[in-house]
Amino acid sequence: MGYEWDFGAVWAYREMFAAGLLGTFRIAIVSIALGVLVGAVLAAMRLSGRRTLAYPALWVTEFYRNTPPLVHFFWAFYALPVLLDISLSPYAAAVIALASQSGAFYAEVFRGGVVSIERGQWEGARAIGMSPWQALRRIIFPQAMLRMVAPFVERSFELIKTTALASTLAYADLLYQAMQVNAITFRPLEVYTTVALMFFVSLLLLSMLARLAESRLLRAQGGV
Repeated sequence: MGYEWDFGAVWAYREMFAAGLLGTFRIAIVSIALGVLVGAVLAAMRLSGRRTLAYPALWVTEFYRNTPPLVHFFWAFYALPVLLDISLSPYAAAVIALASQSGAFYAEVFRGGVVSIERGQWEGARAIGMSPWQALRRIIFPQAMLRMVAPFVERSFELIKTTALASTLAYADLLYQAMQVNAITFRPLEVYTTVALMFFVSLLLLSMLARLAESRLLRAQGGV
């Protein structure tokens, strides 16, 4: 006997899905912003040439890149409050977990973009009297930024998908709301298919915007 699909039950709870999607992007936007800040600091430490800065940044980066995201969520929600004697909401814990983890990946994106620029660019800047900071700001970073776009967007998409783990902390993101709807309707195929489609459409639209931004950046730098 074939399965009879019925999305009417899902449509009846469309407001819960919309609220969940809003909750997902509420976490994602803040986490990306904080992750970029963390990543920029770590990348600067790695590129500083000083071992006292580079090695701690390397170990932080490797720790987050080689441990499961779910552990970061549980650690931020259960362990961090005990260690610091504070209280964290599921939202705050999820943001801390996502921002710290994504910061480690963004650091590699930023560092990789900078070191991908040929050494001759640095030497040429130094030859005309530029300081390292002036060379980075005026010559290196504008070129590196274009090379960072694709990996930056990819990492940001991974972060958005990883927000689904916030449901394990009882935060009302899209997956958590879907779980509540499923408990009411007992229609898991329709419910989780809807979740997949909502993620797909959202990320597809963001991907199109990212490609548009990349093409404009390329034209602004005189590319084709």
